Amino acid sequence: MTEVWPGQPFPLGATWDGGGTNFSLFSEHAEAVELCLFNEAGEESRVEMTQRRALNWHCYLPGIGPGQRYGFRVHGPYAPQQGLRFNPHKLLIDPYAKAIEGVVDWTHDANVLPYVPDGTEEADLELDDEDDAPAVPKSVVIDDAFFWEGDRHPNIPFADTVIYEVHVKGFTMRHPEVREDLRGTYAGLASDQAVAYLVDLGVTAVELLPIHHISDEAFLYERGLRNYWGYSTIGYFAPHSEYAATGRRGEQVREFKGMVKALHRAGIEVILDVVYNHTAEGNHLGPMLSFKGVDNSAYYRLIPEEPRHYMDFTGTGNSLNPIDPSVLRLIMDSLRYWVVECHVDGFRFDLAAALAREFFDVDRLSAFFDTIHQDPVLSQVKLIAEPWDVGPGGYQVGNFPILWSEWNGKYRDEVRDWWRGEATSGSFAQRLSGSADLYKADGRDPFASINFVTAHDGFTLRDLVSYDHKHNEPNLEDNQDGTDDNRSWNCGAEGESDDPQIRDLRARQQRNFLTTLLVSQGTPMLLGVDERGRTQDGNNNAWCQDNELSWYAWSEAPEARALRDFTRRLIRLRREHPVLRRQTFLRGEELKESGLPDVWWFRPDGRKMTRRDWQDGEHVLGVFINGH
Repeated sequence: MTEVWPGQPFPLGATWDGGGTNFSLFSEHAEAVELCLFNEAGEESRVEMTQRRALNWHCYLPGIGPGQRYGFRVHGPYAPQQGLRFNPHKLLIDPYAKAIEGVVDWTHDANVLPYVPDGTEEADLELDDEDDAPAVPKSVVIDDAFFWEGDRHPNIPFADTVIYEVHVKGFTMRHPEVREDLRGTYAGLASDQAVAYLVDLGVTAVELLPIHHISDEAFLYERGLRNYWGYSTIGYFAPHSEYAATGRRGEQVREFKGMVKALHRAGIEVILDVVYNHTAEGNHLGPMLSFKGVDNSAYYRLIPEEPRHYMDFTGTGNSLNPIDPSVLRLIMDSLRYWVVECHVDGFRFDLAAALAREFFDVDRLSAFFDTIHQDPVLSQVKLIAEPWDVGPGGYQVGNFPILWSEWNGKYRDEVRDWWRGEATSGSFAQRLSGSADLYKADGRDPFASINFVTAHDGFTLRDLVSYDHKHNEPNLEDNQDGTDDNRSWNCGAEGESDDPQIRDLRARQQRNFLTTLLVSQGTPMLLGVDERGRTQDGNNNAWCQDNELSWYAWSEAPEARALRDFTRRLIRLRREHPVLRRQTFLRGEELKESGLPDVWWFRPDGRKMTRRDWQDGEHVLGVFINGH
């Protein structure tokens, strides 16, 4: 019989102290909570958590330590029309779990839906009493000790930063020099070969696609696909176990920390792409894996007049509810955990506009921003917003507050337009000079603009100059998914071509884009292995392609090596010339009695641009930047 002590309400989650483990779970509306422990044979024993303080259910179990697998069963009313979906027949992942073993087993007969599926829109109204524990991943108690060997944040100024957006698995899955058993893992990204490549290229930060624990969607399993990008979070404190080479019982935490330490040792920062706007549990017909069963009406934004259904600002079926203090606390606790315990250097917030919605409208004075700005830890790391969501008024490029940088979607669009002859000199010059029209008025600096031409969402650089149209047939949605607004130009032929003139033109266009990106004021972001001409065969939405279509190809073809070397020279040029990474905006005024302005724009004939030239002039632009 397991001995049970009262324990403490904080910290939330499972905390091992060397003699036992304290368990604490927030649930405002629950009537009872059971802690479920699993032995090596998968046999379950339950402990009733009778203590409740500050809305947290808690207990302490002496003798329970690292490696112990556990979950929760939460009791309360199953009343979807009131926004309540408690179902103790469903095992729940701890929202504060530091490690999660494995993924949902969609091959198992156990029903992870909280209702009886009958194929109708009303199915969720009838509770399902089938135990789903065999199919649900287990939370794991960990020992969070780690020998950091004096590791420190590189603290590279934003103005000196060159970001490299990369997928942990995709980067090394096909890397010929990385040990086979390490490919596609945190350890693979930490390998000498991978780190040496990043250092040689000259990037200063990796921006990792989501590494919070991921849950695939059921419909993907049915199609034989997987969620590769990872924007389907179910554990905000746990590194995804499938990216670990060393194990899934807490070993993934040490492996992740080891990766951060290896990258820091090389002077490279680690930025995490985080998804606090929605979870993997979908809409009212989605699975019950964690938050939905712990306290649905607290964790999610529900439609006030119809709380059976979810507000959806994300296009995924649900939206997390940062208005609730306990949910906002979870987000802040998670962010601090990754900075303090795992030493990450910053975050890119997916669909960040959703987090800024107080009640409905996007609000730059929201509690989310206020809390971060007042936090002594989080206010000092790199904060990057994807400044839009899919809700009304969700496009917020240029509207985030001080301390925030933004993925500059206008930069991407207008630079792409310029190099296909569709943008004016005026709009192109705005983007080249740091987008002062977006960021100067509220006191931000040029590096508030994260400049990018390509990212994971859309064409790769090679595909941008090879395809006029998306080719997403492998996603099995009849090519209906993914944007049609690609602003691409195939240079005369759709897809791969043997025509030497087309190939030369495409190579030049890639160099044009890379040069523009790396001489623009602001912070440049490269898409991983674009510098080697990586292709996805025209797929601009490869989110479900966990295969060689998405995994990075390490071509040694002459044109791949030439493009890599060209990119490396551009990054070195940027590093050696501070005038290309200014910390203040250009003004067109004389600089330090040099007799010359800080910037001068020219026509092809060498004369200064006129007002008419900016709108109707030739599609050629010269610029002098004063480095005095």
